[in-house]
Amino acid sequence: MKTVHEVSKISGVSVRTLHHYDAIGLLKPTATTQAGYRLYDDDSLRRLQTILLFRELQFPLKEIKHIIEHPEFDQAEALRQQIKLLQLQRDQLDHLIALAREQLVQGVNTMDFSAFDKSDMSRYANEVKERWGNTAAYQESQKRNAEDQHDATSGLMEIFARFGEIRDTDPASPPVQALVKELQDYITAYYYTCTPEILCGLGTMYTEDERFRSNIDKAGGNGTAAFAAKAIAQFCTLEKKA
Repeated sequence: MKTVHEVSKISGVSVRTLHHYDAIGLLKPTATTQAGYRLYDDDSLRRLQTILLFRELQFPLKEIKHIIEHPEFDQAEALRQQIKLLQLQRDQLDHLIALAREQLVQGVNTMDFSAFDKSDMSRYANEVKERWGNTAAYQESQKRNAEDQHDATSGLMEIFARFGEIRDTDPASPPVQALVKELQDYITAYYYTCTPEILCGLGTMYTEDERFRSNIDKAGGNGTAAFAAKAIAQFCTLEKKA
C-alpha cells in the first residue's frame, strides 16, 4: 500500500489532483487510515495508469470515468485502443515535424495544412467512446457536457479573478506562485494534462492572444493577464531550476 504522497511521487500527478480524482469518484483510495490518510494498492495504481493514458489522449475526466466503470470494460481491449490512438497521435506529430523541417529548409511560405488534420484521431476516439458509452449514466452525462464545460470555465475565471486581486504584488511571491500551481492543477483536472511546458505556453498566450487577454482582464481587471503571465514565467523558471 502506498500513501497519496508516494503515489504522487511515482506518477507525477499532484496530490491535489489525486484528491480531486477521489472527490469525483474517478480514483478512490483502497483504504483510509484512522488519521484520514489515503492508501492505494496495486489495483489502484493500474487504474491510475489507465486514467493517465486516456488523459494523455485528451479524454475528459467524466468520459474516462464512464469508460472504466462500464460493466463490460476490458483492460486489455482498452489498452489496445489506447495504443492505436497513441500511434495516430505519433503519426500526426511526425507529419508536423516533417512540415516544420520543410519550412526550415524552403522557408515559411510552404502552404501545407494536411499535417494539422486530426480527423483520423477524432474518428477513432469517437469509436472508443461509443464502445463504452452504451449506458444510461453515460448518455445522461453527454447531455450535461455543456453545463459541465460552463462550470469548468467559471472556475477558471474565478482563479483569474484571484490573480486580479493580487496583481499589484510581486509575481515571484509565495502566495502568487501557489496560485499559479493551483491554476496548473485546475487545468489538469478539468481540461488536459498541464505540463510545465504547456503552462509556459499558456502564459505567453495570455498576453499575446487578444481573446485570452480580454477574458482574463474581464475576470480580474485590467493588467491581470499580464500579471498572470509574469507569475507563470517565474513559476516555469523555478521549475527548470528544481
